[in-house]
Amino acid sequence: MSVGSLLYGNNIGIMRGERVLFRDVSLSLSPGEAIVLRGANGAGKTTLLRILAGLTQAETGEVSKQGAHHWIAHREGLKPHETPADHLRLWARAWGQTVEVRQLLADMGLSKPADVPAKYLSAGQRRRTALARLRLEDRPIWLLDEPFTALDADGKSLLQAMISNHRTQGGGVIAAIHGEAGFEFDTQVEI
Repeated sequence: MSVGSLLYGNNIGIMRGERVLFRDVSLSLSPGEAIVLRGANGAGKTTLLRILAGLTQAETGEVSKQGAHHWIAHREGLKPHETPADHLRLWARAWGQTVEVRQLLADMGLSKPADVPAKYLSAGQRRRTALARLRLEDRPIWLLDEPFTALDADGKSLLQAMISNHRTQGGGVIAAIHGEAGFEFDTQVEI
């Protein structure tokens, strides 16, 4: 592990069937840093994030982390009947956090749909609900898969501010991005 790194990945590789998805990917995430993962659709950006999160086993290489991480997938993880308020209360309880959920929902622009089941929410509202989990518990590493998907201009500004604040406080971000990054980053890794 690189000294001072929050997360270190060395020579990571994986196959899907008979095809090499990617190989020899190395990265090091330092406090305050942001890394953007880029590549064509199907290149393996999400798979690399899953490896870094410990959700998928790499064929080759190693990953080590200093501290806990948040994982926000491309899919938001809300059940159809679950409201934003229910979702955040559930995660707060699971992580042993005492958070004023209504205030968090207001901060995320979700006051009005707070009690609306996810199946009736817009894609942007579901994305904001998922991103609100980042604020439930302070974790140094954020692994974000297409974090700006479905967000309107206000939602994008909100997420940009969250990322900037997280980095200012010594956290690090690794994000799989398709198109414009939407925030300043230090390193770009091509997959």
